[in-house]
Amino acid sequence: MYRSSKLTIASAALLFSLASASSQELTKLSELVSGMPKGEKQQIRVLTATLKPGDKTVLHTHRFPVTLYILEGAFTLELEGRAPVTIKAGEAMIEPPNVKMSGYNHSTTEPMRVVTFYVSDSNTPFLDPIH
Repeated sequence: MYRSSKLTIASAALLFSLASASSQELTKLSELVSGMPKGEKQQIRVLTATLKPGDKTVLHTHRFPVTLYILEGAFTLELEGRAPVTIKAGEAMIEPPNVKMSGYNHSTTEPMRVVTFYVSDSNTPFLDPIH
């Protein structure tokens, strides 16, 4: 019985250490943000997009923070009043709310693919174009 208890404890410790290692490897981004929706219910959207080589987004803002995860290529984000930021495949970032921005795929040969996570008040547009 003593040996069985030792094996159970050793097994539990191994599983805990594997779970801890896995959660560290899977966490791509952990950041405190402000500007999240405050309504009783929120709409959650997961969107995908592909920018062809040389493509760019329209100049726009978001009403709430947007989380990006780059699947392929590299994405350069130009935020008003800040230096451009480039994130590559396997990296993530959060776009702040209410900041004018444009995104670019500066590659001349490779597409850029991104998954976007957006939590907003119900029926809020994903972006507001700047004219």
